[in-house]
Amino acid sequence: MQFTEFTISTTSEASELVADILWQYTTYGVAVCDHKDIIELIEKRRETFDYIEEELQKASFLGAMVKAYIELSESDEVAVKINADLASLAKNAQGNIAVRTLETTQRVVEGDDWIEIWKKHFRPIHYGKIVICPKWIEYEAKQNEEVIYIDSNMAFGTGEHETTSMCIDLLEEYVTQGNTVLDIGTGSGILGIAAIKLGAKKSVMTDIDQVAVLSAKHNAQINGCEKACEVWRSDLLNGVTDIGDLAVANITAEILARLTGDIKTQLKQNGILIMSGIINSKLQFVINTFCKCGFAYIKSVNRGEWNAVVMQKVAL
Repeated sequence: MQFTEFTISTTSEASELVADILWQYTTYGVAVCDHKDIIELIEKRRETFDYIEEELQKASFLGAMVKAYIELSESDEVAVKINADLASLAKNAQGNIAVRTLETTQRVVEGDDWIEIWKKHFRPIHYGKIVICPKWIEYEAKQNEEVIYIDSNMAFGTGEHETTSMCIDLLEEYVTQGNTVLDIGTGSGILGIAAIKLGAKKSVMTDIDQVAVLSAKHNAQINGCEKACEVWRSDLLNGVTDIGDLAVANITAEILARLTGDIKTQLKQNGILIMSGIINSKLQFVINTFCKCGFAYIKSVNRGEWNAVVMQKVAL
C-alpha cells in the first residue's frame, strides 16, 4: 500500500498541537522530530537507541518536524482539511505560542516500512520503577520494576516526551494503594496504566479522540489490567461519575483551564491533581487559575521548556 507522508515544520512548543491535528486524520502514525530531543539524545541518552541517522546527528534544523501518514487514495481530501486546521491553529496561537510557518510538504512512500524502521531502533525507557517497553521486545523486569508494554500500531505516546515522563515520576511519588485515578486526555493510556502498576485500584481514562480510546483500551489489555482501566470517549470529565483520589492531565494550558469546573466535584477533598503539557510562559497562568478555584500549590517540576504542576484540593 502507498501512503502520503505529510511533514509540517513548526516549533518545539507547538509540535504536540500539530500532532493532535494530524491524529484526527490517520491511524497509521504521527511522528515528532524535535531538534532539542535530538541534541539531548546525542549528548545524554545514546544508550536508548542503537542507531541514529547521520542527518539527524547534524541537528541542522531548529524547531520540530511533525510527520503523518495518510493512505494515498485519501491524501488530497485530507490535505485540504489539514491545511484548514493549521490555518486555524496559526490564527488562535497569535500572542500565545509561536508556531512558525507551518509549512507542509508531501511525498509518497511505499508500505509501512517506516514503522518497521522505527521498531528496529526503539529500546525500553526507564523512569524510576516504570519501564516503557515496545510490545515486540522481550524484556525481563528487574527487581521492583513495573513494565508497561505499548503497541505502536495505534495512537502512540511512548513516554519519551518530557511532559509524560514528569507525570510518570509524579505518579510514582503520589499514587497510593487502592487509589482511584482519573487520567484525563489519556492518549495511548500510559499514565492510567502506570497508576495501576504503581498500586492504584482503578484508572478512569478519558479522551476526546476515538483512536486514542481504542489505543488505550488495547494497551490496557496487553498489560493485563483491562479490568482495572475504564476508558471513555469524553471531553475531559464530561459524563464521568467516578470520584478520584488523584487526577492526572497531560494536555495544554488552555485546555487544563477548562478542567476547573468538573475537577472540583470529581476529585476528593485533599485529592492530588497532577498537570503537565505546560510551557514555561503558561506555568503561572495554570497555577493561578487553579488556586482561584480551591486548589493549593504544592510544587512544580521543569524539564527544558515544559512543566508539570502538583496541586491539592483544599476547598469546596
